[in-house]
Amino acid sequence: MNSRLSRSQERNICSELGNVKLKLLYKATVHGFTGAAFHQRCDSLSPTVSVGYNVSGYVFGGYTKQPFSQSGQYVNDDQAFLFDLTGGKLKKYPVTSAAHAIRMIANCGPYFGESLVLVNASQPVTHSNPKSYYNFNPAEMHGNDLNLTECEVYLVEECTEFETPWRNVIWESGTRTELMESIKNYKPPVRSVSQARVLLIGQVGAGKSSFFNSINSVFRGHVTSQAMSGSSTTSLTTQFRTYSLKDGREGKPLPITLCDTMGLEDGKGAGLDVDDISSILEGHILDRYQFNPSAPLRAEVHGYRKSPDLKDKIHCLTYILDASKVSIMPARLAEKLEAIRKKANLLGVPQMVVLTKVDEACPLVEKSLTSIYQSIYIKKIIQEASSKLGIPVSCIVPVRNYTEELDLDLNTDILLLSAVIQMLRFADNFFDDVSDQLGNLQTKE
Repeated sequence: MNSRLSRSQERNICSELGNVKLKLLYKATVHGFTGAAFHQRCDSLSPTVSVGYNVSGYVFGGYTKQPFSQSGQYVNDDQAFLFDLTGGKLKKYPVTSAAHAIRMIANCGPYFGESLVLVNASQPVTHSNPKSYYNFNPAEMHGNDLNLTECEVYLVEECTEFETPWRNVIWESGTRTELMESIKNYKPPVRSVSQARVLLIGQVGAGKSSFFNSINSVFRGHVTSQAMSGSSTTSLTTQFRTYSLKDGREGKPLPITLCDTMGLEDGKGAGLDVDDISSILEGHILDRYQFNPSAPLRAEVHGYRKSPDLKDKIHCLTYILDASKVSIMPARLAEKLEAIRKKANLLGVPQMVVLTKVDEACPLVEKSLTSIYQSIYIKKIIQEASSKLGIPVSCIVPVRNYTEELDLDLNTDILLLSAVIQMLRFADNFFDDVSDQLGNLQTKE
């Protein structure tokens, strides 16, 4: 059963309704120009778009969020509207009396108040009365031609994926190899620094330690678990840890260090103390420093580096967020993240976001990880994370950590490695700023 709507006409209708697609339910030339045929195929389904085609070539119809029935009653719908597609563009006529938007008549097709009825009295004709509950010009809408050649009714379905990916990824083994080589060959543009230091910050259970383990697994060639990770309501990481990655078990150290912290908690006095962030970013905290949530780090305590060098500082701050919990982020946690962002901004530390557990958040991605950038839901989550953290969408990347697998997966590796590449690019931004500052000081001297 083929739709008579052109691709362009369908796009015009869908653009008015959001990220949706149309599914043809009823076609009069196939099922019959009768109210019975229409109700048999369309009752109890919603929302719908009804379209009439007349002898003169006009295309017109209406939208309602309410399901059709044969009750004989009016049904309220403040979102209902009539439209015409003459001239290639959709012209919309909103309902003027929501209480009379739709009427459920057994021997008719789609019945929009008393204004527009398609398949009126089970005949291939249109009833038109622009002075009732919708205002329109009949000459513009249907050319005053009330004889129908076709009537179609479509179910409006929410789309789960874009037609084309909004970010381009080549899901091939060659891509993984290229990404790995790019990471191995990276060199910080500052001679005194051999490794970019990236700080991972996130809510308890978001997957910070699992992210390190996953990156480590890619370069080891098998799934490993060096950093403590798992499921817990309180942070499994209680120390500040710096993890150097190696190119294989006996390989050379990679030019990146991932720094893990105690997880953030929404409770007061629980999890990582926000006041410790500045000390971490400035390079004052040594590896294996034991966090104390009830008291921030002081300069006189053991584990405090008083005069950190550039190589000790954090060059990129990465927030690790659970994609399935972005929309329900506790207000107090959001406040902590905002406080951290402000501290990082003051210190000039570039920031990005890694969204974990994307397969748990989206069934489409769970089915196929290569659909990640076609998933409308994942993009919405990324946009919501951007709004809540004040970080651009371009600085947010989705990944899937290794948590229960025994073997590596090509597509998982590509997303993980792509995230590391972004971290190195952000670290380069930090080094560039440092170089500019040094250049300005030398110029002044």
